Amino acid sequence: MLSLSAVAAPAYAAPPPSTPHRDPGNGPDRNDVAATDPPMSAARAATGENVAGDRSGYPRRTKLRVYPENPADKSIKLGLAPYHALAPKLNALQGRSDRISVEIAGQSGLGRDLYLVTLTAPESPAETRRQDAWRSLIENDPARAARDPFLRHGYKAPVWINNNIHGNEWEGTDGALRVIEKLATSNDPKTAELLKRNRFYFNVTANPDGRVAGTRQTSQGFDPNRDFVTASQPEVRAMRGIAIGKQPLMMLDEHGYVENTLIEPTTPPHGQNYDFDLYIKHGYANGLGMEQAVKALGRPETAKPEIPFRDYEPGSWDGWAPIYTAQYAMYHGAVSFTIEIPMRVNNQDYDTQPVPELQRRSVINTEVVEATIGSTLNYVDRNRGELIANQIEMFRRGEAGEAQREIPDGFVPGFGPEDRYRTEFPRAYVIPAGADQRSAVAASRLVDHLVANDVRVRQADRPFSLAGRRYPAGSYLVDMHQPKRGLANVMLEQGSDISAKVPVMYDISGWSHRLLWGASVDIVRQGRLDVRAHDVAAASPTGGIDAAPGRDLALKLTDGKDVSAVNDLLNRGLALGRAADGTIVVPASARPAAAEVADRYGVRFTEATGAATPLGRKTIAGAVGADELKALRDMGFDVRPVSAAVLNAGFDWSRIDLLFVSSGLRYTDLTPAAKDALRAFLARGGVVTRGATGARFNTDAGLLDARPVAGWEDGNGVVSVVNGTGPVGAGALPDSFVYGPFWFTDLGSSVSVEQRYASGNPLVAGHWRTRDDGTGGPLQAAGQAAVVSGTSGLGGRVVLFGTEPLFRDHPKGLYSQVAKAIYWATSK
Repeated sequence: MLSLSAVAAPAYAAPPPSTPHRDPGNGPDRNDVAATDPPMSAARAATGENVAGDRSGYPRRTKLRVYPENPADKSIKLGLAPYHALAPKLNALQGRSDRISVEIAGQSGLGRDLYLVTLTAPESPAETRRQDAWRSLIENDPARAARDPFLRHGYKAPVWINNNIHGNEWEGTDGALRVIEKLATSNDPKTAELLKRNRFYFNVTANPDGRVAGTRQTSQGFDPNRDFVTASQPEVRAMRGIAIGKQPLMMLDEHGYVENTLIEPTTPPHGQNYDFDLYIKHGYANGLGMEQAVKALGRPETAKPEIPFRDYEPGSWDGWAPIYTAQYAMYHGAVSFTIEIPMRVNNQDYDTQPVPELQRRSVINTEVVEATIGSTLNYVDRNRGELIANQIEMFRRGEAGEAQREIPDGFVPGFGPEDRYRTEFPRAYVIPAGADQRSAVAASRLVDHLVANDVRVRQADRPFSLAGRRYPAGSYLVDMHQPKRGLANVMLEQGSDISAKVPVMYDISGWSHRLLWGASVDIVRQGRLDVRAHDVAAASPTGGIDAAPGRDLALKLTDGKDVSAVNDLLNRGLALGRAADGTIVVPASARPAAAEVADRYGVRFTEATGAATPLGRKTIAGAVGADELKALRDMGFDVRPVSAAVLNAGFDWSRIDLLFVSSGLRYTDLTPAAKDALRAFLARGGVVTRGATGARFNTDAGLLDARPVAGWEDGNGVVSVVNGTGPVGAGALPDSFVYGPFWFTDLGSSVSVEQRYASGNPLVAGHWRTRDDGTGGPLQAAGQAAVVSGTSGLGGRVVLFGTEPLFRDHPKGLYSQVAKAIYWATSK
């Protein structure tokens, strides 16, 4: 229940350590499920207008469109609110109360509205403008904000409650609805006072498509709680907008299910770019308060909540990766938490438990959500001044370029050397313009992504010199003396090899937009930034044609956008060519179309020289993960999802050019008829594989003579590679990404090495250990073949990837390597 009384923090007492459950989709599970096309949703057919009221004050009433009743909504069986019931409830509350505002934060992948509910005391337009000005001052002039007594007294503390980001972890929505209704309708004077001092934002369901379907993922098959530094999903982009626009002091992300209830803060490693001292004090104290609130429910099932920071071993529930909602929100100034409610009602339990038992569990879970929210709102109200000062100080340190603080042992109970993660921020990053930029379109994409994440980027008005290097006008500068320097650095640094620091990691441990997105990015360690520049709202256009009229055009495939441009032209029925080095040739007669796609995708055509073989439109049969399906389609490939079941049901191979195998397809699971049809295709068509499933398929189907060796299953991160001169490896980036890495040995004479893991230790950043028996580690992978190509005994061309070039829509600079593999494997 929402309580307005203070919750006393208990004395520290560590219960026995435990191990949290691991979510599906991690590790080897990635290879087992092939992506399918999402069904069309009734949401797309729903009618209704969003009628906005006055946006200048509060309340802001929106007449929400009402969706048709859907008896198939998976939440109904649990006695919870189906998605179609949310808009009527919120419309009714807006009619009853002047404390509640509802806005549309965005739409889901299938077009369902995302409801952002604000609870606060009514505000005049002038009062709202003052609140907005104070919020801006905190970020943009934190030193002045710290001196402003009116801000300290009058600023409404913003709190963000995020719910149901995993669609089949339902009860966050229902617990939030209880709190929303109480705040909106209570006659308690304490509630009225609470809303005068604070603003509470509720993202009612962050993943409505998953809620209705009873799936963890979005309709595109993505886990949105792994997507925050890439933001490939519309639901995640909406949450990013909330984090930036509302600038919460504290946030909760309500999940399930971990027995007893799990309440962050996390175990180490903690993200090295955080000002962790500004997080852990209130993170731990509020965690203890939520623990007491959950215990106070008096339920045996909630008697022993778990706080990973206190109760778990290092690495088992870490705070390292910025891919999660809570960890991402920290970079925008929030003290944030993931909450895992206790009673499992999804997956196998949903199908096997009696309905009364499922509903009993859901009642308990809803109470836990309500308790954690209520306790948090009380904590913020009691500690409002300190939390405001906390956020101001984070932004002030960033703007001033101050070093992170050394945190002493015992700063909070249990804090010790294992919790100490720090970094040294560089003075700046430079993204050069001009001929030395490997891919201007990649630089433009990176700049736009940084700006979309509220990272400040400037563009030089004239040539300049930094750190002994000369840069042309138009180059981009990321001055690391900025409020959100931690977010800038976590995207642009290479990361750290933390393999020796913790025994296990919960999910990925390495990422780098600088190394994996295809742009050239220089590091300036120190010095003055005497650069005349202007703020960037969007990157400069990069597309164009650098060839004389009447000449054939050439396009090198250095980026996925280059591939998109090529496939766009092919899909128009234009006849293109492919040179021996993989360059795409566009005839002079297609120049108007080339100019159009150059502008659309930001690519640059040069003048073609030499001969080229015809290149036609490619259709792919894809037994691939959801992330790979999206990446391939984003590049413009026509992909038909397949699996063992689809092939066994009878599949028309006549229009297929290539089979891509990475998930959900085992050759040994095929019927004799399906095998015969497949082998007939393999005699003429190309094959690209990735990972464990792809390596097994290659072996079972007898394609290339290459023995796959599996690295440590949990190994992941950025790796250094050495590229060959073949059609796939030539011109690739010097870094790649792995997740359950593979390499290939005992290569036949007809197999070529396109890419090798670098010698020594190829791991640049991440977590990749050697097994206890001395196998599977990065030192064993060093120098081994990571990507190979060749012609199979059946006649088709084959490329095998031991790396992860399309992982979760992140390593965008590797996409062109996959496209080159596809074009080569389908060429004769």
